[in-house]
Amino acid sequence: MESQSAKEPQSVFDITVKDAKGNDVDLSIYKGKVLLIVNVASKCGMTNSNYIELNQLYQKYKEQGLEILAFPCNQFGEEEPGSNDQILDFVCTRFKSEFPIFDKIEVNGESAAPLYKFLKKGKWGILGDDVQWNFAKFLVDKNGQAVDRYYPTTSPLTIEREMKKLLDVL
Repeated sequence: MESQSAKEPQSVFDITVKDAKGNDVDLSIYKGKVLLIVNVASKCGMTNSNYIELNQLYQKYKEQGLEILAFPCNQFGEEEPGSNDQILDFVCTRFKSEFPIFDKIEVNGESAAPLYKFLKKGKWGILGDDVQWNFAKFLVDKNGQAVDRYYPTTSPLTIEREMKKLLDVL
């Protein structure tokens, strides 16, 4: 989950992550798309509502250029304890999610994934830059820049208006 080089990324498209099977994914494959990046957990009280609404948004806007990137994280209440295979099975079987699920990562602290270090850089939150809990959401524009950040308790459907602006959908 290292960035392509030691230099600081200028956008999320400069970052390479691992998918749930351990393969490298260069996020530049998403250039020109609007991204909703979410740290997810299977055993959180917000799991059902978030996955249901994320699926609704993905089905409605994937053809217009929306990609939802889900990153399992076990840093909050150990609510994502399973292996990547268990997580994939849970998400794909229970919720029939079609958006990509990536490798389990850390979003805070010294071991935070480079993607989350980039997303959190500088301009967010009354509690500092740290992600507060599962299902924090970052809205990323077509240029790979985080344009908004939403608290874990924010319903994905309430983000729809901002997403539509970025997608140029009226």
